[in-house]
Amino acid sequence: MLDESLLDAPEALAVADRRGLLRGAAEAGARVRTAVRHATEAGLTQLKPDGRPRAILIAGPGTAATCVADLLGTLAGAGCPVIRLAPTGVAPAAGALRWALPGWAGPLDLLLVATPDGTEPGLELLAEQAYRRGCTVVAVAPARSPLAEGVEGTHGLTVAMATSPYGEYEAPHDGERASGTYEARRVSDEAAASAPATLWALLTPLLILLDRTGLITAPAETLEKIADRLDSVAERCGPVIATYSNPAKTLAAELADALPVIWTEGRLAGPVGRRFAATLAELAGHPAVAGELPESLPAHGALLAGNLAPSADGDGGDDFFRDRVEDAQQLRARVVLLRDRPVDAGGLSAAPTARELAHGHDIAISELEPEDGDDLESLAELIAVTDFAAVYLALAPRDGS
Repeated sequence: MLDESLLDAPEALAVADRRGLLRGAAEAGARVRTAVRHATEAGLTQLKPDGRPRAILIAGPGTAATCVADLLGTLAGAGCPVIRLAPTGVAPAAGALRWALPGWAGPLDLLLVATPDGTEPGLELLAEQAYRRGCTVVAVAPARSPLAEGVEGTHGLTVAMATSPYGEYEAPHDGERASGTYEARRVSDEAAASAPATLWALLTPLLILLDRTGLITAPAETLEKIADRLDSVAERCGPVIATYSNPAKTLAAELADALPVIWTEGRLAGPVGRRFAATLAELAGHPAVAGELPESLPAHGALLAGNLAPSADGDGGDDFFRDRVEDAQQLRARVVLLRDRPVDAGGLSAAPTARELAHGHDIAISELEPEDGDDLESLAELIAVTDFAAVYLALAPRDGS
């Protein structure tokens, strides 16, 4: 069982938060504003592209880069194919990963590189390969990192990644790269690649770029609304807000002893559900499955009817009076229904069928919908609330652990 008392003890949460996860979640809005400033300084807002690219290729390590590719592909829609270049290698270490361009990539294509690290030789090689092929290269990476210098050396455009105002990342001084002390100057942050604010630091400059190409609509006023919405969620979901009025803490408590079956409805909710499942696994060590409605209903039907259903009680399940103190805690499924707009917004919905299926197997449901706003605001709110929930699950230990 989750030690729920810790959720309402801000001082204890601060002690448990050795990786700065809560700080990162709270800083998301500030990261958006800083990223806009960095993009402006890099000249991104003044670009005048000659038409749209034939295809957008995205490369980068970790959960954040994967989510960036997923979100940009969803936002671009049919306007342009967005393809994530998955890395290969013998280990997930920066020095072991390698990326390769598809054989058809050429001058009509755009390569986007997004990384919170910037020391990956494989990404430098990829940028060089793209330059030889004639691809346009834009990278979001820590300032003065080896990757940033490499991209600039091949006539690409680099935007300095927006970092924490508390110094999550330090750039090397002159000569440190050559002397081998670059890694030593990086401030330790176990969760840099999956921390909540990292996503917005990488995503925001690329939203600006795609706005300039006409693939999406993300003007300056929209980005400011995103930052404001992220700040609003941080106020509602912060550690000083009690669980009963805190949607992120409530969701964390509901999922503590459950297998989240995340069902999403709406074009923008799909990437949020996939990110939530990945973040739960990476930050909290909590398994989850995710799928989009209505296809996930038959796909997960057997899952809800199987051993994860409350009715599957195992030995002694019919003995109401047995002593349950020594019973092992059994994982139960719980549906998390994520929608990118309120139910009353109209249109066809599979949500009623989803609720009926869950209730038919005595499966509890947690539902999350954004407040009114445009698409990117709704997207930001869903991501922020689920990020906070994953952080609380990561920080609150289980009773007896």
